[in-house]
Amino acid sequence: MTRGGREKDRTGEPERRCIGTGEVKDTSLMIRFVVGPDGAVYPDLLGKLPGRGFWITPSPKAFALAAKKGAFARAAKQQVTVPEDLFAKVEAGLAERVIHLISLARKASEAIAGFEKVKEWLAKDQAEVLLQASDGSDRGKSKLRPPRGKGTLITCLTQDELGLAFGREHVIHAALAGGGLTKRVVDEAAKLSGMRDMNDGGTARRKGKTTR
Repeated sequence: MTRGGREKDRTGEPERRCIGTGEVKDTSLMIRFVVGPDGAVYPDLLGKLPGRGFWITPSPKAFALAAKKGAFARAAKQQVTVPEDLFAKVEAGLAERVIHLISLARKASEAIAGFEKVKEWLAKDQAEVLLQASDGSDRGKSKLRPPRGKGTLITCLTQDELGLAFGREHVIHAALAGGGLTKRVVDEAAKLSGMRDMNDGGTARRKGKTTR
């Protein structure tokens, strides 16, 4: 049984209950937090920090509910200090992680950037994931279709952020081949999308940016 009172998912991922919404989800879809020796709450984006962990769904709603209910202190079973910029720190940390993972994929020749190169990869079924900048031109992005399947389109990064991953000033179109790095990018990008409140229509409501 998991701490959330349910058996592990068939995928083998452990499940935990979100202290904000109360929903039980795979830990791969959530953010872990711990309390430091100073009594402050710290995000554990890599899931490796020692101490009793508690989990939150990566979304503005979940964070707001956790703050409103005093859920951090309740989950930690002690008085804690919650930084005012905790949400912003988590979002920034996730963005850095996604950028870093894409950069690793690029160095491993598993990621490319540029409209024509991406178009070629898609045509040859070499691309498993299409990445498009959230602030790129809708018209330009509509000319490329992502591969079939779930998690094959990532739109949570800006063109400046994608540019950092490829060592360029900015990037609007990119693609990832298959492999372990691609799965990690997809998983972390899903969390970042949640933090940036990306809805089904591809709109980052909190930042007011169009992603498709």
